[in-house]
Amino acid sequence: MKTRTSKFLATLLGCAFISSNAFAAPERAPSIDELWKIIQQQQKQIKQLTAAAKQTQQKVKDNEEKIDVTVEVVEETASKTKSGLLGDKTSIGGYGEIHYNNLDRGDGDRFRELDLHRFVLFFGHEFTDDIRFVSEFEIEHGGVEADGSPLDGEVEIEQAYLEFDINEYLTARAGVFLLPVGILNETHEPPTFYGVERNPTENIIIPATWWEAGVGMTARTDNGFSFDLALHSGLSVPTTGGSAFRIRSGRQKVSNANADDLAVTGRVKYTGIPGLELATTVQYQSDISQRDGDGAEEATLFSAHAVYNKGPFSARALYARFDIDGDAVEAADGDDQDGFYLEAGYKITPKWGVFARYDDVDGVRAADEFEQYNLGVNYYPHEDVVLKADYMDRENDNGNDRDIDGFNLGVGYQF
Repeated sequence: MKTRTSKFLATLLGCAFISSNAFAAPERAPSIDELWKIIQQQQKQIKQLTAAAKQTQQKVKDNEEKIDVTVEVVEETASKTKSGLLGDKTSIGGYGEIHYNNLDRGDGDRFRELDLHRFVLFFGHEFTDDIRFVSEFEIEHGGVEADGSPLDGEVEIEQAYLEFDINEYLTARAGVFLLPVGILNETHEPPTFYGVERNPTENIIIPATWWEAGVGMTARTDNGFSFDLALHSGLSVPTTGGSAFRIRSGRQKVSNANADDLAVTGRVKYTGIPGLELATTVQYQSDISQRDGDGAEEATLFSAHAVYNKGPFSARALYARFDIDGDAVEAADGDDQDGFYLEAGYKITPKWGVFARYDDVDGVRAADEFEQYNLGVNYYPHEDVVLKADYMDRENDNGNDRDIDGFNLGVGYQF
């Protein structure tokens, strides 16, 4: 009985505890003033969050502007670098070549020589889309002698002219420019031709590199023809001494050049078929020595050439002839000076090319009358860099004591 009473009392007390919690009075609702304070506090927090968001947006905007400025600087720097750090209207370029010659001259004297043959810089500027300046500055054979130095070279300005586009078909130029003759005279950067040394025909008969001062015009057509006409300073060949009537010795290089007798040069060129170039040039000068009564008078140059490139195969052919009037030049057997060469090349791979060339030259000096054979190879580690090697055999028409054979090595570049 006592146990039942205890369980009953325990149960009753538990129910009372549960009831007191279940039916407890709810918490008091906030007043209007308290609600207003809560709202003001939340508005303050919203303003703070809004201000922080604006600051973040401004920082993002500032960063974007900095990025834009950085991009502009990078693009401007890249543009200047691409144009030679001189702006998008001014450009620089150049080429150079070093030669090693190891030749037997036929008299038992072995000729060995290393030579910084050419170091050339180009400078150009576009004043407008239709007016530009072109120049070429060259140092040959390492420089010129000064203060007793052993340098035996030359410093020359080969080009310095203004060019004007009259329309899309007609261009005019004035100043110092390369004459439109032969294959190498206008395009002679080392990676553009085979062989360490330039071919002798375009050295003795066409005295490349050959530049003069004057005015000229080039007209082009839509079917591949172009026409060049130039009035310019002429040759002044010597008429006495060991170089008498030698064409190459008559170049004045626009250095206080005698302009008593100007020359006129005209060329017709055709490039309407891909890979093919055909051209012929005629030049006339009424007095090639520019001195009256010295036995050298009217002179006419005629040259013609063909260049063909198809895939890995290339071929070149050129003929040039100087006809000179005058008693003294005829007596020296220099009134007719001519030469030609034939060349074939083949690219075994894009980096390796081989060639063979034959020259036949008949100049005024005994040393300039010969046949020459060249065989060689060009290696291109880059399209604008070339390593060259060739073997040459020159058979002089005047005896074995003037024969030359041996090999040449060279390195060249352009940019």
